[in-house]
Amino acid sequence: MTTFVDRVELHVAAGNGGHGCASVHREKFKPLGGPDGGNGGRGGDVILTVDQSVTTLLEYHHSPHRKATNGKPGEGGHRSGKDGQDLVLPVPDGTVVLDKAGNVLADLVGNGTSYVAAQGGRGGLGNAALASARRKAPGFALLGVPGELQDIVLELKTVADVALVGYPSAGKSSLISVLSAAKPKIADYPFTTLVPNLGVVTAGSTVYTIADVPGLIPGASRGKGLGLEFLRHVERCSVLVHVLDTATLESDRDPLSDLDIIEEELRQYGGLDDRPRIVVLNKTDVPDGKDLAEMVRPDLEARGYRVFEVSAVAHLGLRELSFALAESVARARAARPQEEATRIVIRPKAVDDSGFTVTREDDGLFRVRGEKPERWVRQTDFNNDEAVGYLADRLNRVGVEDALVKAGARSGDGVAIGPEDNAVVFDWEPTVTAGAEMLGRRGEDHRLEAPRPAAQRRRERQAERDEAEREYGDFKPF
Repeated sequence: MTTFVDRVELHVAAGNGGHGCASVHREKFKPLGGPDGGNGGRGGDVILTVDQSVTTLLEYHHSPHRKATNGKPGEGGHRSGKDGQDLVLPVPDGTVVLDKAGNVLADLVGNGTSYVAAQGGRGGLGNAALASARRKAPGFALLGVPGELQDIVLELKTVADVALVGYPSAGKSSLISVLSAAKPKIADYPFTTLVPNLGVVTAGSTVYTIADVPGLIPGASRGKGLGLEFLRHVERCSVLVHVLDTATLESDRDPLSDLDIIEEELRQYGGLDDRPRIVVLNKTDVPDGKDLAEMVRPDLEARGYRVFEVSAVAHLGLRELSFALAESVARARAARPQEEATRIVIRPKAVDDSGFTVTREDDGLFRVRGEKPERWVRQTDFNNDEAVGYLADRLNRVGVEDALVKAGARSGDGVAIGPEDNAVVFDWEPTVTAGAEMLGRRGEDHRLEAPRPAAQRRRERQAERDEAEREYGDFKPF
């Protein structure tokens, strides 16, 4: 049964924004008291937050689909809809967030560090917020914007100061169990350790963490054994410790060749050349192990390594090793650059940035791309002519029609707003009056039309009844 997961694919969906409300205030002797529709609520965000009590991504391995709540729609009487609740997902310290292409989106290190994985949709404006001197009684409201849908990959890279690396059964788990309070599984067969173990060591005034990485074998950097799956856990360490078995029963192995093979795997994995190395010759409580350790120690020191002879079983040489590791960790911490205070970087837009682009595709279709035009299209109720007219006004104000003219668009050409898989397509009809009638009839408000003769109103009423009877059969009076 899986108990440790350090890489998952997560499908997150932010909440949709609530629709705005189109409402007119009515009371006795005041049948048309003005628009009073409230705004829709904002959709909830999906937020990843580092939680020190979480050590694995197992929960998301079993439940990879997560969704925040939607915003509530607005109501009459200037009542705005309730915002959707943010969905906070706790992740372990050291979690890296990537997109499907492998690009790093965020590196979450430090308790409380957070990242918004999916942004909630905006709530639509109600007709009260859309009222202006020119449009005193809007008969429409804006729709809520759908929340973002994201497919992300979470990778856990253990945050530790010291990483123990070496062949299977070299004694790494035994060593971490005696240096710290960690209780890893220990047995006399290879690949006993299937997940990284983490322990805390105190040496004098220095407190540091030590990680036991599952055993490496030749070809680990290319995915052989468990190496590629867990080599990522040594990336954040400050010190690498080679644990070499001096009492191995395999005739084709010795500490020097084991060291060379593991070093080659680390080199092929990449990014670890600058980490200081320490060599630990383990199992020196065995007579043959002690003799072999004394034999290879001069060669290791000649290569520039600090060498320690220890026995995890007999507790030999552990104090010297723990203080040497503390010294190396303290030196690495002192060499790190001081963390600067959080800065806000302001990147103003270029003066010629219109916020959208117009391109002509091979089939002659003109495509408009931009955050605002695409959002405005999603907020428009295309069943309402007045709402469509409002969209046309907004597009014209930001210069979409002028850009289409410059791009060579002519009357009747196809224009699409949005990406290929979710675009609104229409035939373009340029105008010279203010506000291009691009997507349908301009705004209408029948309440402001001139009164019609009573006979005409009766004829229209009867025509509506006849049409309803033909469509629904059993006719009921309005």
